[in-house]
Amino acid sequence: MCAASFSFPAKPSVKGGNGNFLPYRYRKGTVRAEVLIADRKRGERILPELTIQGIPHSDHHIHEIVRRQSQTSSFSRKDALRRPQFHPMFLEEAYERCKKICAEYAKTFYLGTRLMTEERQKAIWAIYVWCRRTDDLVDGPNAVYLSSEALDRWEERTEDIFNGRPYDMLDAALTDTVYKFPLDIKPLKDMIEGMRLDTWKSRYANFEELYQYCYCVAGTVGLMSVPVMGIAPESHLSSQSIYDAALSLGIGNQLTNILRDVGEDAQRGRVYLPQDELAQFGLCDDDIFSRKVTDGWREFMKKQIRRARFYFNQAEEGASQLDKASRWPVWSCLIIYRKILDAIEENAYDNLTKRAYVGKAKKLLTLPQAYTRALSMSNLAFQSNLSCEKHITGGQ
Repeated sequence: MCAASFSFPAKPSVKGGNGNFLPYRYRKGTVRAEVLIADRKRGERILPELTIQGIPHSDHHIHEIVRRQSQTSSFSRKDALRRPQFHPMFLEEAYERCKKICAEYAKTFYLGTRLMTEERQKAIWAIYVWCRRTDDLVDGPNAVYLSSEALDRWEERTEDIFNGRPYDMLDAALTDTVYKFPLDIKPLKDMIEGMRLDTWKSRYANFEELYQYCYCVAGTVGLMSVPVMGIAPESHLSSQSIYDAALSLGIGNQLTNILRDVGEDAQRGRVYLPQDELAQFGLCDDDIFSRKVTDGWREFMKKQIRRARFYFNQAEEGASQLDKASRWPVWSCLIIYRKILDAIEENAYDNLTKRAYVGKAKKLLTLPQAYTRALSMSNLAFQSNLSCEKHITGGQ
């Protein structure tokens, strides 16, 4: 269930040899959501705080990815002798196919890409198609026949793309992209690792585990997109800060997907919610499978939604520091996904029997709003910090 991420609308913890999670280092208590305060004397249950921050970037080697993707020497210059030579007509058709796939399955995002330069448009379409094909291995119509060997072959095929040996026309479009832009292979391999997780894991003990999943299936898309979208020359932020924002938007999008799809995932026997946090609210898997929306469920959902909004707030400033022509699709994605959270609230937090969605008319209405936000870079740091502070402290 791959998400829309920093660039477009759309899974593991790394396993050791025994199939278990490798230990991850994470900081607890760095930033936390609002506490539901109760009075012990009145016998009310006091619910612990929910951790907002996930795993430190050092565990994903984000800094190394940023360093490699920020290098001025792209593949096209550094490896000019190894760059594959495609016939111009062949490449044109390859990118045209990517364009059609993006236009069909990500209509609102596709409209946003139309403001980008032609070269960036093509690259983003190629990345979108690769991500969609990767996701289809797990969630597509033939997913029931998926084996671990199939994902191994897909990873080898991705390595071939980066080595200038594409298997088909769609692969060729991405091969051309990685030779034009400093795209690192690690985010793509991390996404494949996330798909492996979806083949054997259907429960998440805590938010740290869930964050790892969200990073793999959605945060990685943001990391892939930044070198293509470009950073505005007048940006006052460091490259690392902008990549952090891209990662945050991916995490927020995936958390939103999870909250939107709770009922549907439960029908497949999957619960993409932290088990320890469910228990804190007196809930368990049976409550989800029974599809009963209780007061406890509503309180639980309020906290989960607040966490997703925290990541969207973290993404705002970085979204407006991208190259000016690349901001519109990012802001469209950000605004639409926030509206999905609004829709869950409007459904009285019933995401067990109802699917929250943003209708076509509402999506189209977001385009002018996103365009306006994309044009403005002023005062965003103040606005973003203030908004984050309000959500952390529980302010409105």
